[in-house]
Amino acid sequence: MTKITEVAAAVIERPDGTFLLACRPEGKPYPGYWEFPGGKIEPGEDPRAALDRELKEELGIDVREATPWITRVYAYTHATVRLHFFRVTAWVGEPQPLEDQAIAWQRVEAPEVTPMLPANAPVLCALALPAVMVVSNAAETGFDAWSLKLSAQVIGERLLVQVREKELEPQRVQFLLSRALTRGTPFGAIVVVNSDCGAWPQADGMHLTSSALMAALQRPAGRVVGASCHDALELAHAAKLGLDYAVVGPVKDTASHPGATTLGWAGFAALVHDCPLPAYAIGGLTRADLAEAKRHGAHGVALRGAAFD
Repeated sequence: MTKITEVAAAVIERPDGTFLLACRPEGKPYPGYWEFPGGKIEPGEDPRAALDRELKEELGIDVREATPWITRVYAYTHATVRLHFFRVTAWVGEPQPLEDQAIAWQRVEAPEVTPMLPANAPVLCALALPAVMVVSNAAETGFDAWSLKLSAQVIGERLLVQVREKELEPQRVQFLLSRALTRGTPFGAIVVVNSDCGAWPQADGMHLTSSALMAALQRPAGRVVGASCHDALELAHAAKLGLDYAVVGPVKDTASHPGATTLGWAGFAALVHDCPLPAYAIGGLTRADLAEAKRHGAHGVALRGAAFD
């Protein structure tokens, strides 16, 4: 059996959107490569406790706020590691390179330091996903009203937009998709289309329903591909296909799925614990739930009825 080294890793984020990377010093494997700060979890140590200890030792900071994010396994030539990532948003002290490593604040859309550790690539892609997914309901609210609200929202918030209009004819889906792309793309929005609405190569990607996910034998084409997941089996298949994100729920009661069994926050946290994919919580949520979602391991929230509130 392959021995796995457990590691706590930190995405230390400043309010201006930058995050911290550290350069591995001489004497360690991959010297000169850039990585997320962190280190090995000691036997019997909790990942969060290891995170606090490592960041104190490496950078001299005391972590005040950190939320669990994703967990990824990577096999290097010298070791196989399981990286337990946390997003650190509050700390005391200014990060200092206390272990002969260089450090640098970076922007996810344009990292300037190289080379990166190979395990970083999917992590940076996950970090680049917006915190809020807007799921369309234009058939209910009207195309013009929905498009106007999207236009106003994207000015101040980068979004992941899922066009999900299962009752519409293809021509109407295409019309709405064109509007979403025209209004969102200039502001960095990512626009995907639900698999029940057909395949649209002009979109940035596809969002698979859970049934489409389980029927898929390989990752569909598209820059960004995600899926709806309701249990561990679906999450595992999404990870096996190499998808970019999962939407997990319902967390709370919703008007669109009355009577559906809900996960609650504890159930959501248990389901996405140690998940390699960034997960959006969905179901009866608003933007006010974003912080709570992150505390339970979410990357963000997916909103439909409350998308523009």
